[in-house]
Amino acid sequence: MKVVFMGTPDIAVEVLEGLVASEKHQIVEVVTQPDRPRGRSGKPAYSPVKEAALTQRIPVFQPEKIKAADSISHLKTLDFDVIVVVAFGQILSKEILELPKYGCINVHASLLPRWRGAGPIQWAILAGDEKTGVTTMKMDEGLDTGDMLLKQEIEITPEETGGSLFDKVAKEGRTLLLKTLDAIEEGTVVPEPQNGEESTYAKMLTKDMGRLDFTKTAKELDCYIRGLNPWPSAFTSYMGKTLKIWQAAVSDNIPELKPGQIGRITKDTFSIQTGEGSLIVYELQLEGKRRMSTGDFLRGVKLQEGVSLC
Repeated sequence: MKVVFMGTPDIAVEVLEGLVASEKHQIVEVVTQPDRPRGRSGKPAYSPVKEAALTQRIPVFQPEKIKAADSISHLKTLDFDVIVVVAFGQILSKEILELPKYGCINVHASLLPRWRGAGPIQWAILAGDEKTGVTTMKMDEGLDTGDMLLKQEIEITPEETGGSLFDKVAKEGRTLLLKTLDAIEEGTVVPEPQNGEESTYAKMLTKDMGRLDFTKTAKELDCYIRGLNPWPSAFTSYMGKTLKIWQAAVSDNIPELKPGQIGRITKDTFSIQTGEGSLIVYELQLEGKRRMSTGDFLRGVKLQEGVSLC
């Protein structure tokens, strides 16, 4: 097939590279977000997808608004069969959706209709789901509401983080897209409408989401610590400084402490009381310091039982 690929972040790069490696499809053009300021310098930087496309010498188009008349006019000059969309970051108009022979195919990082929206990978962990996956769908004008084509389930392990699940989803998305394109060409795929009543919404992540509320259960907090790793990360405060919690485990131990108070301290760990159970902290990072094991942290910082984290 002749493909126009639309995507922006790292997860889209994996799928793009899969298309290139297959040598079965011709990528006519890559469409990605305009260069945006990044880092302390504030200088415009390429999106990950643009960097990958230029490495493969694929033409790149960066419209400020894909629905604008000049953007649509540009797309109409191209010869293509299908548009593949992976976390592009802009909504496609009906006119664009109807341009390709085989429509617009989206690779979405969840088992639709669960977790429509911007943060499906992290929200699957935040909610304590035992599985998630990847869905390819034929896009319509709604937000992740199009008919489903193929799915691939992924188990969420008890140690899963947002970062590790991201890698699994990207790898499965790469494979599933190629299977989907083959099925479309062969006419063997049967679109399945979504049940809107079963849908959930994965809202965009913000830094404020990472502040830990110790009145919640230890299990809930563990899900947040893992789901928000590596970004925006889960955190609390100690002695007026931000304290990020990178790895913890749930304990059923219930000492006579209030939520947020430091409990038992050992050579390598310490516990934090929650609304139900406690968290055993294994990896953390105090503001201004590097990320480290709790054992290394305790060799430089003397904690006291009963002290409250904010």
